[in-house]
Amino acid sequence: MWLERGLAENTLAAYRRDLTMTEIWLAPRSLSLLTASSADLLDFMSERFSQGVAARSAARWLSSVRGFYRHMLFTQALMEDPSQQLSHPKIGRGLPGSLSNSQVEALLAAPCVDESLGLRDRAMLEVLYACGLRITELVTLELGNVNRRQGVVRVIGKGNKERLVPMGEVALYWLERYLVATRNALLTHGGSVLFPSRRGRVMTRQTFWYAVKRYALQAGISQNISPHTLRHAFATHLVDNGADLRAVQMMLGHADLSTTQIYTHVAQQRLQTLVREHHPRG
Repeated sequence: MWLERGLAENTLAAYRRDLTMTEIWLAPRSLSLLTASSADLLDFMSERFSQGVAARSAARWLSSVRGFYRHMLFTQALMEDPSQQLSHPKIGRGLPGSLSNSQVEALLAAPCVDESLGLRDRAMLEVLYACGLRITELVTLELGNVNRRQGVVRVIGKGNKERLVPMGEVALYWLERYLVATRNALLTHGGSVLFPSRRGRVMTRQTFWYAVKRYALQAGISQNISPHTLRHAFATHLVDNGADLRAVQMMLGHADLSTTQIYTHVAQQRLQTLVREHHPRG
């Protein structure tokens, strides 16, 4: 079916291997490429990512199955293409930078909580790490977005999509402490923003970005970090500790699971590093 496209023999052989590998994976599930659904193919992709498959290999596999299903539609062997629901993984994207648990603890402890702005920043860092928020989502949070009784944050993410993210007891403690002691004093112009700037208005992304840089230096963190690094740390630490990838996807607000799957690479890389450093035969 690919011969008329003039593909190289090596490429054709790789496509055949991809299809054969998929058929072998589907067989114990009483499925085949002709009977597999989009969910089945997504599960296959997810398992392959968890095994550390490269993004280029995953992209080639998707090209293989899409070529197969195009041919099946052309010959009317199938009426629908289940691969249309799958997205190409992003190629050439490096693994996200993250922080160790001890580095996160040092960063969170850097602000001076005896000062109003320091207490606000501590609460912001805690919420950022506890919920895996994007910086824009954090600085635009409003008081009404937080259900302190249930410990849940309602986040308005990209595309105006709403999601609920649990906060955790430690972040809730620092948020409560900040709300009682500091927020009203900072909120000189009124309004509903949760974390106002020193001028009492919505904080800019750049302001908090510079604050994180400053606290990283105070914490002795030499690597180049940003607020997004804490989002990566949130996801990486969840995956490291066995969190379900789809649950992480929902909390991050990723539209596509393949975006979240990069954190399985991070976890795999960390495990390999641990083995090399600590196993006697590493």
